Amino acid sequence: MEFRYVGNSGLRVSPICMGTMSFGTWSDRDESVKICEAAYERGINFFDTAEAYPVPPTAELAGLTEKIFGGWIKTKPRDSLIIATKVAGASSGWFVPPIRSGLTALDRHHIEAAVEGSLQRMGIDYIDLYQVHWPDTVVPIEETMEALDRLVQAGKVRYVGTSNENAYGLTKSNAVADYEGLARFQSIQNNFSLLNRRFFDELANVCRLENVSLLPYSPIGGGVLSGKYQGGQMPENSRFGDYASETNPRQKAMAERFVNEKTLASTEKYMAIAKSAELSPVTLATAWSMHWDFVASTIIGARSADQLDEAFAALDLSLSEEILKECDEVHQQYLYPMG
Repeated sequence: MEFRYVGNSGLRVSPICMGTMSFGTWSDRDESVKICEAAYERGINFFDTAEAYPVPPTAELAGLTEKIFGGWIKTKPRDSLIIATKVAGASSGWFVPPIRSGLTALDRHHIEAAVEGSLQRMGIDYIDLYQVHWPDTVVPIEETMEALDRLVQAGKVRYVGTSNENAYGLTKSNAVADYEGLARFQSIQNNFSLLNRRFFDELANVCRLENVSLLPYSPIGGGVLSGKYQGGQMPENSRFGDYASETNPRQKAMAERFVNEKTLASTEKYMAIAKSAELSPVTLATAWSMHWDFVASTIIGARSADQLDEAFAALDLSLSEEILKECDEVHQQYLYPMG
């Protein structure tokens, strides 16, 4: 397996990262451990979690994923793992409206409280990659970057990254860090897949010029690219099947964004390309995500360990120029199907 560096950091990671957002809801504790074991046995050294997980997020469950993952960490040599987690500004700042009407609270107080919580729940002394889960549109970037740098200086965090950010936010944050002599973002974790190529618009160029690595999430479009939603069906025990039946308007909107006429039509064509190449659609989608020079590691997810083989098959695959061209032709026909 060819390991890759994240940005300008010393983090050398597997090209697939094991995501954990299902741990505690869609995956019980035993199955979560099986998922981690299967990934580790395949050579995966990079694991991503968050203080706000599991998904769907609730105030009561926030932090459960880190606890489950932390229990498994104890069974492995710490130096054999690259552990990434995310700060929303302490789980209370994520879920309790009086603190902030938005999603994050990235002031000094909440960042310091959040990192202590994550370290305690996982039972570790340091975090390899500490990421901002969502941008804070209220707290000045200068305060957030200074608070993150203090964690690096204290040895609680090795490197920092961001997530769900735009080109301006990434550029501004690292400009502040460079000017003030602070730790800069080495990575950005954004949605990126055959169904959602917006990263190419501006962020890909920023990453290349600034040597920041993308850690794509949802490489199979939340499961859509597997083909299980074809025909407009919402399978039981599926993410968007669950979301479509929810009363939460945000979750219903997400289901409609991922599962719609355009995404299903384009998925049908991607499935045909995969079949012609004798590949699983999941393998094709994962390999496509891993292909790009600005990508360090693609984050995959699973509800059970037996779902992992098709994604792991991408580790041994290099897509031909012909397949890449065919995928681009589908994209041109259904530009940004995820709207």
